[in-house]
Order: sequence, then structure tokens, then C-alpha cells
Amino acid sequence: MPGTVLLLAASPVGRGRLVDAASVLPVLAAVPPAVLAGTDTANVVELADPLEPQAVLTRLRAAATAPGPLTLFVTGQLQLDRRQRLPHLALARTTPATVRYTGLPWHWLREELRLRPPGSTTLVADLHADPEAWQWLGANPFDCGRTTAVYGRIAPPRGRRTVAAPTYMKAVATILRSGSRPAVDQLHQAAVTRVAADGEVGDLLLPQHLVPAQQQWPVPVPAGTGQQPVAAPAGPAPGSGGAVVPAGAPAAVPAARPSAPGASPDPHTAISAAVKDGRHREADDLAAQWERQARDTHGDGSDQALHWAEVRADLAMFAGDAERSCHTWLTVAEARLAAGQPADAPAVEAAVDRAHHQWGRIGDPARARELGPALAELRRRVPGRREGALDDVRGRLRDLQTQA
Repeated sequence: MPGTVLLLAASPVGRGRLVDAASVLPVLAAVPPAVLAGTDTANVVELADPLEPQAVLTRLRAAATAPGPLTLFVTGQLQLDRRQRLPHLALARTTPATVRYTGLPWHWLREELRLRPPGSTTLVADLHADPEAWQWLGANPFDCGRTTAVYGRIAPPRGRRTVAAPTYMKAVATILRSGSRPAVDQLHQAAVTRVAADGEVGDLLLPQHLVPAQQQWPVPVPAGTGQQPVAAPAGPAPGSGGAVVPAGAPAAVPAARPSAPGASPDPHTAISAAVKDGRHREADDLAAQWERQARDTHGDGSDQALHWAEVRADLAMFAGDAERSCHTWLTVAEARLAAGQPADAPAVEAAVDRAHHQWGRIGDPARARELGPALAELRRRVPGRREGALDDVRGRLRDLQTQA
């Protein structure tokens, strides 16, 4: 099966640029697609200094839904938006004041990859953090989802007037240009060795997140954070070169979802396998069982129950049932708002955005008319980051009413 490769290099134009991200693309583009992907054949999508986060999301979504292995090479800089203090990948038009609207929220990337089959997705990243983002990394986990293997580095600020080079990613590309395709952990270690030889130290290394269960143990988290215990690798993670993460930097991988006693340790794996085989009803039935258990155990509006509702919304999308997917995302959004989550919370915005997207794919005008008013009301409360989203819903509703 052919693989898919997404080459994304982005950094602001002007004084806010920390790294010349796009300079690595010619080197990566010179690597044969099959070598980049580690498959016999591969399709490559290249994004150089993109302007709009929605355009990046569209390409990312297409890559995430493609069959076969997916490898992402992401080079750029991390910045926090001033309102929610969440990390974004800065794009060409991003400034410190406009990160929220002109940068790519990192949780968008995580959301698009979360239902891919375990072991099928690899992210290789060379990121440079501004001072605020670097400080944030010292207190928060930074990941790309629990089924994505992540390798790379995050470099601290080098100086106000210094534009850094993406030396880690260039090292990766140079190694691959030789024509050999080592295992990703070996590739990462070789690249880290080259970067260290150039005198770059103090980076936060990103080891792979898929650590075998026997190499994990629970790691306590501070009281009052609301987080669940997470699993961390026992000793240096594969590909880390044995490097020590800077003090205060996150070293743990994201928490596994709750599991039922006596059940499979990871129902997401079984669900992903069913979707891959086209057994969509079986996948939904399994997710529905976990949703019922989460509701009984934690309550209807709990994060655990809403997680499984979101899984079922995505499963409906994969099955081609846009109506059911839209309805489920609307329900999730309403539940999050009813639980007191703000309208600009990432999970709320994501739910409404996905409901909007699936509503546009409903082929039956009558069913689209039925769901349209609820979506319009949500769009009024949750406008999202895409300008004109509410006007889009209202305009299509008028067209649907005309058709009736």
C-alpha cells in the first residue's frame, strides 16, 4: 500500500521569524518519496510558508484520511495565543497579536490524527519556541495524540535578532538523501548526533510516544490539575540518544483513555482495525458500549462520555453517514457548553466546526433543513475562527428552503 508524506514548513515573514523553516524543503524534496515514507511508493504533499490555517487544515485532513502509512515532516516555530495560551504553529502572516487567527492550533493537528490506526502515523518535527511557548512547555505536555509516533526536537529561543536554521530537519534530510531508510528511531538518533556535533544544546528532544506497555509506569501529576496519570518511558526513549530533557520540560507521553476491567487494554486499536476493514457497524457498536459505560460511571456530561461520543461522530463520518456525524457533533457541542465550557474552548470550537463540515455533506435536503437551525444557533454562539461561518450556514439554509 502506498504511503503519504506531508512536508510542512512554516514561519512568519518579517521580524517575528525565529527559524528559516522553508530552507529545508529543497533538501527534503530531493529525497525520493518512497524513502521519505519508508514504503514502496508514496504521495508527497508540500506546504511552504502557507498563509491560511484553514488551507493547512484541509491538506492535513486529506492526508490523515488517506489509507496506508502517513509521515509528517513539520518544521517551524511555536507561539502561544494571548487569549487561551495554547501552542500554535506560526504561519507566514502570524504576529504575536494575531496568533489565534493566523496560526495553526497544534490541537488541530492532534485532532486530525487521533483516529488513525496505531503504528501508521509518524511525525518528525523541528520546532523553535518563542520565550512564552518555551516557558509553557516546561509545565504542559506537548504531544500529537496517543497513536502517533513523534520524533524531533524543540529548540529554545536563540536570540531576538537571530534567525535559526532547521538543523535537525536538514540532518534528517541529508541522511535520507543518501538513499538509505533507517528505522525512524535510528534516523532520529543520527540526526541528534549531527546537531549536537554542531554545538546546539539545550533542546527538548521528542521521543516516540508508542512505548511498549512493559516499559511504562504511572507518573503522578500535581494535585488539582484535573489530569489523569500518564505513562512515561522507563529510561531514555528509543531515538532519544539517551539525552536528558531540560529541567521542567515535559517528559511524559499522553494519558491512555480509561479502560474497563477485563476488556481490551486499548479499545481504540480494535475500533481502528474495524474501520480499516470496512466493518463500520461493528466499530460503532464497540464505541457505543464504551460510551454507555462512561455515562454510567462518570455521568452524561463527563469528559469520558463526551470522548466516546466524539469517536462515534468520527466513525459516522468514516462510514459516509454525514447526517449522523453532524447530529452527534451538535450534541457534543451542546453538552460542552451546558457543562460551562466557554464558546472559544478548543473542544467546543472543534465540535461545531466538524458539525458544520458534515452538515455541508448531507445529501438529503430535507434532513439538512432539519439540522440547519440547530447548527445556525450554535454558530451564533460559537463563531469559530473562520470568518463568515454563520453567514455560510444562513445562506445555505435559505437555499434549502427555496428548494423545498
